[in-house]
Amino acid sequence: MLESVLVANRGEIAGRVIATARRLGVRSVAVYSAADADLPFVAAADAAVQIGPAQLAASYLNGQAILAAARQTGAQAVHPGYGFLSENPSFATSVIEAGLVWVGPSPASMAQMGDKINARNLMEQAGVPVAAGTREPVVDAPAALAAASEIGYPVMIKAAAGGGGIGMSVAADPEQLTTGLETARSRAERFFGSPAILLERYVERARHVEVQILGLADGSVLALGERDCSVQRRHQKVAEETPSPGVGADLRRRMLAAGVRAGAAVDYRGAGTVEFLVDVTTGEFMFLEMNTRLQVEHPVTELVTGIDLVEQQFRIAAGDAASFAPADLQVSGHALELRVYAEDSQRFLPSPGTIVEWSAPAGPGVRVDAGYAAGNTVTPFYDPLLAKLCVHGTDRAEAIARATAAVSDFRITGLKTNLQFHADLLESAEFRSGDYDTSLVSRLRPVPAAGRR
Repeated sequence: MLESVLVANRGEIAGRVIATARRLGVRSVAVYSAADADLPFVAAADAAVQIGPAQLAASYLNGQAILAAARQTGAQAVHPGYGFLSENPSFATSVIEAGLVWVGPSPASMAQMGDKINARNLMEQAGVPVAAGTREPVVDAPAALAAASEIGYPVMIKAAAGGGGIGMSVAADPEQLTTGLETARSRAERFFGSPAILLERYVERARHVEVQILGLADGSVLALGERDCSVQRRHQKVAEETPSPGVGADLRRRMLAAGVRAGAAVDYRGAGTVEFLVDVTTGEFMFLEMNTRLQVEHPVTELVTGIDLVEQQFRIAAGDAASFAPADLQVSGHALELRVYAEDSQRFLPSPGTIVEWSAPAGPGVRVDAGYAAGNTVTPFYDPLLAKLCVHGTDRAEAIARATAAVSDFRITGLKTNLQFHADLLESAEFRSGDYDTSLVSRLRPVPAAGRR
């Protein structure tokens, strides 16, 4: 087992990694910006180093400052969490070249899957289903129009080098494509440093289902079940569950096998996620992207398998065997995760401010991974995720009942949160039926017509 680890992240995921490190007797080091000095993860670590001001480029995206903190504290390894530098192969390389252990896949695997177009092409070669789309970056409007004509409208416009729904849009005709392309190229350049665009066939009614994989130190790749991530606003996940109520036994078997093929194709090591779209109308599934890191929603997989994914990351990085026998892997019950954000519950606009009261729910099957506490200030510098409310039940009905009670018991004052949205989601007949798709949130929270309030 590793002796010490620096967590190159913040908030709830930093606290989550530190908690497993403490349980395993691994010394933890936190790095933090000036804006985060009072957050719980800083106090939870065995050592902490301030690496810069609030601005991302000068702190959590400052690889040199993070490596300096590792040298200063004698950290043996670096765990990147999710977001920030977690999928940056250059940073992973610099960690390894500094003589430290990178808790993640190889830089080569990250680079192969980091570009959506390259990843699509690799997956197609590996026998993983992909949607109709471009095999080369779209560089201008004429190329986009020609490609869309071949693919067929509507098409999805995506940044080839990024994720998180940034710059993503749907074009139903050439005029929308021309406008959407310029917006996507501009945002892709600003956020990811590359204007390259991918066009794919847009699936009108789709579920977003992902497979959790684990590439073990011996070279084998396991699938630890799937998660349904179809509850989204602005193409960004807000709630997840496992098992997916929209995936039957045969589809599940084929998707898990495709996830394993995807990991094996890039010699994957560590925890990763292969994301798919499932066409609700046809039942087809197709590769969307691969996240070469721990996912925000990993707790639901932990709740139904009893496996600590962060511990497995540590073990794999150290070259050790998993803590469980793959042949004994079982999925038990049903789990939900609700992302609690500091944001308006109707329009989902960020709502920074100081937390006056914080009272998290507890009880059987309830888990809260929190990044804040009473008295902390949520600043506008970072994603406004406050906590992840996770529940486990013997079946989906019990999980929903426990989640409904937990949302009611979760009290946060001093700023706006989306807890009311989650209450409405859990009460909605469509969600309760399990027969929903990625447009569910737009029906729960329809966008007001122009000029209306």
